[in-house]
Amino acid sequence: MTSKKGLIVGVANEFSIAWGCAKILHATGAELAITYQNDKARTYVQPLAESVSSPIFMPLDVTKPDQLDDLLRAVTAQWGRLDFVLHAIAFAPKADLQGRVTDCSREGFAMAMDISCHSLIRLAKAAEPLMIDGGSIITMSYYGSEKVVPNYNLMGPVKAALEASVRYLAVELGPQGIRVNALSPGPIKTRAASGLANFDRLMEKAACEAPMHQLVTIEDVGEAAAFLISDKARHITGQVIYVDGGYQVRG
Repeated sequence: MTSKKGLIVGVANEFSIAWGCAKILHATGAELAITYQNDKARTYVQPLAESVSSPIFMPLDVTKPDQLDDLLRAVTAQWGRLDFVLHAIAFAPKADLQGRVTDCSREGFAMAMDISCHSLIRLAKAAEPLMIDGGSIITMSYYGSEKVVPNYNLMGPVKAALEASVRYLAVELGPQGIRVNALSPGPIKTRAASGLANFDRLMEKAACEAPMHQLVTIEDVGEAAAFLISDKARHITGQVIYVDGGYQVRG
């Protein structure tokens, strides 16, 4: 991994899944570009980026196309290529997230789909010309895409669309040697997860019912991401890989 250079999108603080991945990837020798959403987030993210000696630390609100353009120009100037992209962002307005899918607003649904799903497609399109020797694109999903999970609500359909996008991107980018996969971690107490009602109960259920009877950590997800980015996973693409202690097999 010492020669690999990649972009990490979705670090909000030290509890973020994206940060767990960044720590592991840095430890394996990868060089990282890290983004932050806005000035408020920068306070929390900048010390983390400095701790992994990130040479590129820039804002990226995925709803602002100019910021993505600026970021890719910086990556091109610094490295001239990208080996991997890790996409770990999701959002839905609170009123839509905590209500029934039946009641979600058109605007809320569109916003959740744009930020949580289409942003992956935009990142893939932007990264494609820089992945001159192939590459790996990874996003984060959740079991609620496949089964109905209490209180996951609107994010269930959104994550289902994200997983379908992974499959289509994998087929379209495969000829260029670009692999696209999703990791589906078990419940982890992140800032994004705090928006779900009764999330603590969901964590207790996962720990109780998973075959390994324990929750996963952000570092566990990072280890799986490092594998998918490595050349050892060169024939794995279009997959949703569960990192959940086996909870998914219990149905």
